[in-house]
Amino acid sequence: MGVSSPTRARLLDRLALGRPELRAWAMYDWANSAMMTVIITAIYPIFFARVAYDDSLELTANELHARATVLSLALIALVAPLLGVVSDRSASKKKLLSGFALLGAASCAGLFFVGPGEWELAAGLFVLANIGATGSFVFYDALLPHVARPDEVDSLSTSAYALGYLGGGLMLALNLAWIQWPGFFGLPSGEGLSASEASLPARLAFLSVALWWLVFSWPLLRSVPEPPADPSRARLSVGRALVGTVGGLRETLRDLRRYPQALLMLVAFLLYNDGILTIIRMATSYGDELGLDAGQMMAAILMVQFVGVPCAFLFGWIASGIGTKRAVLLGLAVYVVVAVLARNLETARGFFAMAALIALVQGGTQALSRSLFASLIPAARSGEFFGFFAVFDRFAGILGPLLFFQVQAWTGNVRDSVLPILGLIVAGAVVLCFVKVEPGRAAALKD
Repeated sequence: MGVSSPTRARLLDRLALGRPELRAWAMYDWANSAMMTVIITAIYPIFFARVAYDDSLELTANELHARATVLSLALIALVAPLLGVVSDRSASKKKLLSGFALLGAASCAGLFFVGPGEWELAAGLFVLANIGATGSFVFYDALLPHVARPDEVDSLSTSAYALGYLGGGLMLALNLAWIQWPGFFGLPSGEGLSASEASLPARLAFLSVALWWLVFSWPLLRSVPEPPADPSRARLSVGRALVGTVGGLRETLRDLRRYPQALLMLVAFLLYNDGILTIIRMATSYGDELGLDAGQMMAAILMVQFVGVPCAFLFGWIASGIGTKRAVLLGLAVYVVVAVLARNLETARGFFAMAALIALVQGGTQALSRSLFASLIPAARSGEFFGFFAVFDRFAGILGPLLFFQVQAWTGNVRDSVLPILGLIVAGAVVLCFVKVEPGRAAALKD
């Protein structure tokens, strides 16, 4: 027996998905998460190490992958504030989002053509795909305070993360199915395959991510309205907005001091998100270094995607009861346990336990961090402030991998790389404790 229309409507309203523009905005998490799951976390790092990497190189595959990650995040961190100002002054958030999404999807599709030993091509396309994904999220996040009412922001952000988990999980499950059983899907299988035939299932996974990303970006581009520009600059073209951007960035830096709670939130986010992103990005590399089975690691990551769906919704409900900041702190406490488990990881069973804890809190912690920051800034300048949010987010992704591999180089033990990650999560939680949410929200609503 189906769910009645009134019941369905009430459920969607509780999830902040009751209006078409809310559902369309949330669907971009579904679209983009296929790339984050398949390319960033699961299949590409192993493909790079086992297919694209050249064994004659002095640097290891993990070190090269970390350098490509750092380069891509550094580039987007440099341009994000600039483009954030442009998007606010020229009403071009959706145009910039679509441009970055197209760049990312095209780069994912390009990975289909990478052959054995072509590590430069693989790394270059990965850099561009990462720029496309992270760049598009600057403007996606900036649309949040425009598309949702203040009382919907937390619920919509967590619902979007839940959809992202589901979409990324479905894409990864399909990809792993044809990688594990290629013959069932009509792909080359068995003994005596050429290098190109053996890598075809993984390369098809990259192509499928590109198509998924493009198709499911369309609802946002069609249904979410472009927020108007600042009235004093409503007719300013993108080119003219760019000319005035340097001054605009100075204004944003100066005005951040007018919103001290948002600034403090950024500092806390830089610290704890550094640890979280490093755990996400380096999990398979870390497990591979410890000699864990790749198939078991993929299964654990797939579990995270599906367990994360109800848990992201759960965190939205928890935040409504205890407050957004307390819910984030709860998630960070679980991440401390994850870091301790990672430091002592020995078996695939331990990897599964670590993955299960991540599934409980990953989506909720990051979704609520986004919505908490959105509530502490003026909506009319969301592009500018989320540009700086992206800088802090991306520099977190830069510092974490650098610390991870530097500590490994100093000590010669990959397990020691977890220690600075643990310290960053704890430090971020301490700073977050000092954020005064209600005064910060009141200050943001005045402008």
